[in-house]
Amino acid sequence: MSRRIILASSSPYRREILKKAGFDIEWHAPSIDETPRDGEPAWDLVQRLSRQKAEALSHHADSLVIGSDQVAECGGEIFGKPANRAEAIRQLARASGSVVLLHTGLALLNTRTGRCQVVHELCEIVYRPLSRQIIESYVDRESPYDSCGSVRIEGPGITLLKRVKSDDPNTLMGLPLLRLVDLLESEGIKIG
Repeated sequence: MSRRIILASSSPYRREILKKAGFDIEWHAPSIDETPRDGEPAWDLVQRLSRQKAEALSHHADSLVIGSDQVAECGGEIFGKPANRAEAIRQLARASGSVVLLHTGLALLNTRTGRCQVVHELCEIVYRPLSRQIIESYVDRESPYDSCGSVRIEGPGITLLKRVKSDDPNTLMGLPLLRLVDLLESEGIKIG
C-alpha cells in the first residue's frame, strides 16, 4: 500500500478495526450535518452520510478517503446515537426481543480522480428479551452514547443479542472490512 489512506471518522472502533487488519492510516473527524432528511430510508441515509464524510476530507491530495456511517432500524424507526440516558433506554426497550437491522454505509473517495464508490451493508440482529432492570443497568454501566442503537457490540453489549446475521462480522462494528478491501483493490491497492 503506497497511497495515503485516510479514515474520515472520529470513531475509535473503526480505527481499531483497520489497525488490527494491518492498515496504516491517518484519521480526521469530518464536520458534516448528520441530520436525516424527512422520509429518508436508512440505507440511503448511511450511504449519503458516508459519501459526505469522505468528501469532507477531499482536500487531502492524492489520497484514498474512507467514510462510513451506521444506523439501526427497528420496526421502521431509525436509531442513531442516543442523546441521553432516557433515549438509550427507550431504544433498547424498543429493540428488546425484536429484529434490528444495522445499516452501514461505506464510501471510498479517490482524491486524485474524484471517483467515489459507495456501498451499503446490512446486518440483521435479534435481541434477547430485555427487562427494564437489565436495560437500565447496562446503560448506567456502559454509557453507550457513542453507538447507534445504544449498544456497544465491542464490549458487554454483545450479551444483549441472541443472533447476528451478516456477510462481514466487522459490519456489526460499523466498518465492513471485506467490502473495503474490494473497494481498495479496485483502486489498485494490493492487500496482503
